Amino acid sequence: MSEPPQDATRPMPVVDTEKHLPRPAEEPALSPDAKGSGRFWSARRVPSAIIALLTLGGAGLLLYDIVAVRTGHPAMYWRRELARQLAERPLDYIPVLAGAAFVTAVGLWLILLAITPGLRNLLPMLRPRYDVRAALTRDAAAQVLRDRAVEVSGVREARVKMRRRRADVRVISHFRDPSEVRSDLDTALAGAVTDLGMTRRPKLSVRLRGPGKKG
Repeated sequence: MSEPPQDATRPMPVVDTEKHLPRPAEEPALSPDAKGSGRFWSARRVPSAIIALLTLGGAGLLLYDIVAVRTGHPAMYWRRELARQLAERPLDYIPVLAGAAFVTAVGLWLILLAITPGLRNLLPMLRPRYDVRAALTRDAAAQVLRDRAVEVSGVREARVKMRRRRADVRVISHFRDPSEVRSDLDTALAGAVTDLGMTRRPKLSVRLRGPGKKG
């Protein structure tokens, strides 16, 4: 027996699928102007590994010599010679001053590594959310500015060198009035800097010259 035809005018049931889906938890989001990502710190793995290996080797050698002396063996030659040299040489002796200067320089270098973030190639960006940190490499930021510059009518060539606080833009123009090119270029680059969304907007240094001119 065939089923009776369904009434085409009968409304189909509507299923609310949204109420069956888990609703994402609302997380507080910071305004992009509220806080930046901050500088990214380098792990300093290579200097840390070198210092750790040197410290471990020196401590192990000294511990071995101390244990040898405690067991009735004579101290190692290098320690006896070092003690004699330190006892006989005056403080103003050139090798002593050179050694002290070298050790001081190494210490200052290690302190500098400890208190500076490093990773100067990364430019921190604004944080759209409290749990998101982002950064642009200098090459990527320079490429964005270059692409935006060459889109300006009258620009034939553009080169961008990105620094931490400044972007040096060198542009070669053709066939248009340089004043008009410069006006459009300033507007385009200012918009590009804003679109980059960096914590510290770099200052623009734009140099425009015509074809065949040096500078």
